Amino acid sequence: MIDVLIMGEMLCEIMREKEDIELFKEELFRGPFPSGAPAIFIDTVARLGHKTAIIGGVGKDDFGYCILNRLKNDGVDCSHVLESEERATGVAFVTYFKDGTRKFIFHMGNTPAVEAKAPKINEFTDVKYMHIMGCSLMSNKLFAQEILKTMRMLMGHGTKISFDPNIRKELFTDSTLYDAINEVMENTSVFLPGVEELLMLTESQNITEAIEKCFKKPKMEIVALKNGSKGSTIYTKDNVVSIGVYKVKQVDATGAGDCFDGAFIAGLLEEKSLVEAAKMAAAAGALNVAAFGPMEGKISPENIRRIIEESQVKNEESN
Repeated sequence: MIDVLIMGEMLCEIMREKEDIELFKEELFRGPFPSGAPAIFIDTVARLGHKTAIIGGVGKDDFGYCILNRLKNDGVDCSHVLESEERATGVAFVTYFKDGTRKFIFHMGNTPAVEAKAPKINEFTDVKYMHIMGCSLMSNKLFAQEILKTMRMLMGHGTKISFDPNIRKELFTDSTLYDAINEVMENTSVFLPGVEELLMLTESQNITEAIEKCFKKPKMEIVALKNGSKGSTIYTKDNVVSIGVYKVKQVDATGAGDCFDGAFIAGLLEEKSLVEAAKMAAAAGALNVAAFGPMEGKISPENIRRIIEESQVKNEESN
């Protein structure tokens, strides 16, 4: 049995050492770091003690080793990862700006990152959740179709779908991508957007309208709306809860949303309440931003509990 399966791009990330440095300028980078939103997500779920697997591709090179070594050591099943002798591992270059925006240059075309195929029908028959990232759908049309094939196959075995639109404007180059996104949305049980993504994908003027549209989808159960430093709001058809953020010294925000997703799904797997799952997610995001690199935060069940418990103690002392 697999608790969570993901299919998506696996990349090495090369990052600017400091903020506000354009990628075309001569300046220092740091890396390589194991990355790719799907890899960050699934690594988080694995570190929280759940059985996980990833379908993707890397080159049989040092960057591929960088990614696979991290995932395997953290407990992710990588037996369905293509290791190519002919093509190099995909790479992303990223720079951050003080206003919170960022720029990417992706080298994914003609790399194994977008060449994995849907598994055979009997390879995965007992998966609780398949998580899909919008950036994976955007990375390559053919790859998007393989992800959709996998989704349809797993749903036939009772798998639930969780979806983070994770829109990258650098990848959103084809309007036909909406067809793939819409199909995923129609089959999503747990939706994890940011505010702008929510409004854009529902073509809504405000959050209330957008949430109402989400719950008109036939399988929608939970919308976990992420709003950066303002925390998150978790919606069901009958309930709304809001959770703030845990204050840490931010070093690097890369991957925080993906870690939030992973810990939230882990909380659902553990049958936590929505409040408890959202606290786990916020704690994972906090741990991740406290370290430099996309999945370098010290995420573990013990550290998640520590952050939540320490916050409760501080709140009690201030009351």
